[in-house]
Amino acid sequence: MAASAGPEIERLISLLSKLPGLGPRSARRAALALLKRREQLLNPLADALAEAAARVRTCQVCGALDTQDPCAICSDHHRDAALICVVEEVGALWAMERASAFRGRYHVLGGLLSALDGVGPDALRVSSLVARASAGEISEVILALPATVDGQTTAHYLADRLADAGVSVTMLARGVPVGGELDWLDDGTIAQAMRARRPA
Repeated sequence: MAASAGPEIERLISLLSKLPGLGPRSARRAALALLKRREQLLNPLADALAEAAARVRTCQVCGALDTQDPCAICSDHHRDAALICVVEEVGALWAMERASAFRGRYHVLGGLLSALDGVGPDALRVSSLVARASAGEISEVILALPATVDGQTTAHYLADRLADAGVSVTMLARGVPVGGELDWLDDGTIAQAMRARRPA
């Protein structure tokens, strides 16, 4: 950063660069855009950030983010309370909701098991998931976790922990995406699609 930038601008750039997907250069461009358009961007963004910091909280039931606790999804009596979809983070929950393919409730783990990163079961919301599944109201737990080594390790661990809960434990299907062409897919995706084949 040029020496003419004051500490306030430096701090803004430093904080923006900590956001996912923004490195130092992108943060500089974002800071400049915000400062150039104070009335349209910077001031409304500052207000929105202050309001979110004051009002948004974590749902004590599922771990989602909302301004109410329990969250709107957990409070919605039109959703199927017998189904829980387990996701890694709130972003995955939002993706599921965008697809409008699931009308049950959720459980946000808060991460994945990772021996390399030192993330064990105690760092995740595993105990509360087992408690919810064992309470008698749940019939199926759907594990919607990433198709990564950590995701699959977490899924197998959860399946073991839920074995005595008296619920059906399922996983999302993996394989060829809608509109996907085989010659563009990686070997692992093709192999998984072959294993998960179903009647036509």
